[in-house]
Amino acid sequence: MDMDITRTLLLCLALALTYADHHEDHVTAAEDPALPDRCQGLEFDAITPDENGNTFFFKGSHAWKGFHGPAQPFSEFFKGLESHHVHHVDAAFRRHDEENKDDHDHVYIFLDDKVFSFYNSTLEDGYPKPMQEDFDGVPTHLDAAVECPKGECMTDSVLFFKGQDVHIYDISTKTVKTKTWPHLPACTSAFRWLEHYYCFHGNNFTRFHPVTGEVSPGYPKDARNYFMKCPDFGHGGNGRVPKCNEVKLDAITTDDSGKTYLFSGPLYMRLDTHRDGLHSFPITRAWKEVTNGVDAVFSYTDKIYLIKGDLVYIYKSGAHYTLIADYPKSLRGELGVEGQVDAAFVCPNEHTVHVIQGGRIRDVDLTATPRVIQRDLPLPLVGIDASLCGADGVKIFKGSHYYHYESTRTLSTARIAPEPLPIIPALMGCDDSQ
Repeated sequence: MDMDITRTLLLCLALALTYADHHEDHVTAAEDPALPDRCQGLEFDAITPDENGNTFFFKGSHAWKGFHGPAQPFSEFFKGLESHHVHHVDAAFRRHDEENKDDHDHVYIFLDDKVFSFYNSTLEDGYPKPMQEDFDGVPTHLDAAVECPKGECMTDSVLFFKGQDVHIYDISTKTVKTKTWPHLPACTSAFRWLEHYYCFHGNNFTRFHPVTGEVSPGYPKDARNYFMKCPDFGHGGNGRVPKCNEVKLDAITTDDSGKTYLFSGPLYMRLDTHRDGLHSFPITRAWKEVTNGVDAVFSYTDKIYLIKGDLVYIYKSGAHYTLIADYPKSLRGELGVEGQVDAAFVCPNEHTVHVIQGGRIRDVDLTATPRVIQRDLPLPLVGIDASLCGADGVKIFKGSHYYHYESTRTLSTARIAPEPLPIIPALMGCDDSQ
């Protein structure tokens, strides 16, 4: 499952955590040898995202913002550190605490026995504090720290690393449990990215499970191939963000947990994780049985339906998608539909899948047995690529544009298509520059 990351982490629809990094014109470390150069294989002191999803890599008194660009003094990003004569940091993390909005998404930076709290790049009043005031029971002089939201850990937690020990701090109860993970390298920094956890050591990183500490196969890997853009490193690192007028979707869907997936060719991309970057992965990474792309995808009752040719694959949603026994099944047997499917969607809290084939929309009641087409109506469009229904209505995608309808009824009764709207960077992470 992890080899796909090796092949495609920096490929295709987005190549950076921050879109703007592609266009910044900075002096490079090679041009200013006084700056540290992460492409030389540095060991980071700390890594953390901020409240806007910008990721900072710390080394000494400098930090890098995102994948691209040179180091800058970290006081440029975190105002107030300079007045406390901070010249390096031990650890940092972004707090996940949705029940306490006063602390949620704040960045905590640790040095020796002190903790600094930042929001909007500004040091909060009352900081720095002794660590024990905010994190009683956590040892000082840390090696690394990383947040772990409920659902990935048992509760909203923070993992603090010191040597081979990990101190698991429960944000709600303010209690600490200590485990020893001798099989994990000693982490000098740790990073949660797209719901995966990485221990950085030297210029390498190792993926691990945040509850058990289990190391994923195929690690360690060189960070320069993945978490920064360096000459002669990376997979597709010399590629580019596609132009918005080049984007073409095969399918798009939002599941019951709010995860939105875009499919294009052999790849998919999570759109709801845009704050931590838009990145594409092979479809087989999440749905390993679907090896040749998809024609249409829709979500219904904690399941995701992937249609390819005359087959339907149904997966149970969860931390990982699991193919339901005896699938795939025929499109005709599962949905009562025959022929090429261009797009399909189910609206929130409804039980009808709307299947688009050519210039027609066909409705199938998902609660019926057997499932058959209950309504078959013409559409004002043909050549549709994908469709999505949400609280704001229905979006129909065709090439690099989409059409917005207030409801399924508006779509099915329309005789003239509305004005097409262009796909924009905020929607797909593409490049709209001329």
